[in-house]
Parts: sequence; C-alpha cells; structure tokens
Amino acid sequence: MGLIKTAVKTAVAVKTAHVVHDRIQRRQSEQWAAQGIPPAGAPPASAAPAAVDDTLTRLTRLGELRAAGVITEAEFEQQKARILASV
Repeated sequence: MGLIKTAVKTAVAVKTAHVVHDRIQRRQSEQWAAQGIPPAGAPPASAAPAAVDDTLTRLTRLGELRAAGVITEAEFEQQKARILASV
C-alpha cells in the first residue's frame, strides 16, 4: 500500500506543479502583452500549431504518470494510442 500511496502523491505533486507553472506563464504573458513586449522564448510565427503542442503536453504528462508508477506499461500504451489517434 505504501508504494501506491507514494505514486499517487507523486502524481498529485506533478499535476500541481504543472498547474502552478501554467498559471505563472499565463500571468507573465498577460503582463508582457499589456506592455507590448513579446515573452522571452516566444515561438516564431511558423511554430507548430496548438493541437500538436497539446498532444505533446498530454504525452509528456502520460509518461510522467508511467514513470511515477501510477499507470502500468499496458495502460500507458493504450492511452498513448488513444491520444495519437485523436490528432
């Protein structure tokens, strides 16, 4: 039971970190936009569309869950196939 509890705590911590990171980025972008300054490291206009970026984010998070032991390899492969099929 200890391993599962640790894995769930890790998954929650990772998700919390992502949420906080996204909020900070959004606030910075809003501040910079109000000042007319493009954010540092902003992708060029020819960057990949948002759908591809979203897919990469979802796959990354899925990989983190697998690495944390929250999901099995089989569950990872199943969800990965579902995500890639939706592109």
